[in-house]
Amino acid sequence: MQRFIGVSLGAIVTYVLLIAADAWSADPAAKYGMAVVIGAIVSWLWPWVIGILLARRLKARHDQKISDEVDKQLAEERKKG
Repeated sequence: MQRFIGVSLGAIVTYVLLIAADAWSADPAAKYGMAVVIGAIVSWLWPWVIGILLARRLKARHDQKISDEVDKQLAEERKKG
């Protein structure tokens, strides 16, 4: 699934860059080359970017669980003492 998303994003970026470059570039080789290279980079980096985002989210959830447990234990100690 990640490859499909990466290829799709790369294709979309390539298409958008081709449309944008049509206005400012007269040389077709430079226009197509730039769009294909940037599209390939996007499709190659996509799994890493999503992995980093998911890892941050997982770490935040883990930290929140620890914080909740500490708060719970402190509340129990205050009730006892």
